[in-house]
Amino acid sequence: MSFQRTRMSADRTLMSVIRTSLSLIGFGFTIFQFFQKLRDAGTLASAAAPRNFGISLVALGIAMLTIGIVYHVQFMIGLRTERRSMTEAGLIHGQSHFPVSLTLITAVILLLIGIMAIVSMVFEVGPFD
Repeated sequence: MSFQRTRMSADRTLMSVIRTSLSLIGFGFTIFQFFQKLRDAGTLASAAAPRNFGISLVALGIAMLTIGIVYHVQFMIGLRTERRSMTEAGLIHGQSHFPVSLTLITAVILLLIGIMAIVSMVFEVGPFD
């Protein structure tokens, strides 16, 4: 049971990274779009500073999410290795397996959306333009 609790704890940690990254990506994209629309309407002469700030927030969210995913995967590999060695030593029964982490799948999907958003912001192409 402790392996399952440890796995759920790792999933909760990844969920907190997802929450923070989603906030950074969403807020950065909103700032970028808001000032871009003001510039397009002629209200602002230049929106370079808010544009750069928005892009940097999205980049920070992507970087944070990438580090969180890598940490989660490394931790899960270590946990599986530890469980396998304990099973081979006869200390525990190795009957249960780790199902696919829906949290990890969600994090990867958010990472792809964040990458598409920053590509759209920098090159002004894509679905978010």
